[in-house]
Amino acid sequence: MRRTWQTWLILAPSLFFLVLFTWFPLVRSVYDSLFDTRLSSENPVFVGLNNFARLLADPVFWRALTNNLVYIVLTVVPGIALALLLAVALWENHRLNRWLRTAFFFPMIVPMVSAAALWLFIFMPGLGLLDHYLSIWFGPQNNNWLGRSNTALFALALIGVWKFAGYYMLFFLAGLQGIPASTHEAARMEGASATQRFFLVTLPLLRPTLSFVLTTALIYGITQIDHVAVMTQGGPDNATTVLLYYIQNLTWETHDLGKASAATFLTLAGLFAFSLFNLKWLEKGAHYER
Repeated sequence: MRRTWQTWLILAPSLFFLVLFTWFPLVRSVYDSLFDTRLSSENPVFVGLNNFARLLADPVFWRALTNNLVYIVLTVVPGIALALLLAVALWENHRLNRWLRTAFFFPMIVPMVSAAALWLFIFMPGLGLLDHYLSIWFGPQNNNWLGRSNTALFALALIGVWKFAGYYMLFFLAGLQGIPASTHEAARMEGASATQRFFLVTLPLLRPTLSFVLTTALIYGITQIDHVAVMTQGGPDNATTVLLYYIQNLTWETHDLGKASAATFLTLAGLFAFSLFNLKWLEKGAHYER
């Protein structure tokens, strides 16, 4: 009995902050989604599931959901692939690799707002660095990368890959260093090539790390919207409006707290379902030691 109380006492601070910052906001979003605050925020009207119906009937919501899914694909897949490539290339622990690791991790230290301001100069039509170097190879350029609906989301995704790939690289480096050297030696003695050792030995043993990085990348793909607010404000024509920016606009511009809460709940529910599936699928059969 004493050990049980000691265990709960040790866990109490973590449980307190978990309830305060995770479960309470989730429950509150469900509660707020049942009321309509457009007429009066002080005396909201109970409308049941009407906010969810209005949300699902809103074409901007579906556009934001589609944009977010595309943005996740454009950032998570290249970002994780690049991070894994960098981790394998910088696996050996010597001075040059330590310097390169720091250099690749540096974008993570830069706040997203500052990164967005920096990339605004890179994407500037005609005068930015991107158009400058393109003009050397293809002649004069005047591309409005952030002002076109078919390129704006790709430009924002490029910033996401640039910023977070070095951060994911650190997790893969930790995972690679945790793989016993004997496994690679055994595969080498069996005549496996470097490619075979990577895909048949290294990558399967990295599945727990890959699961964690994939979940983290998904969360960043949904929650990091500072560059959207700074660079495009969701435009042009909602081409870069993602879920969290859509929810923010509902809250601060239209003061439609009920609809925003409904969108928040659906976003969190989808994120939780994907994270649960991801952890179960990727970690299945990934632990070889008992």
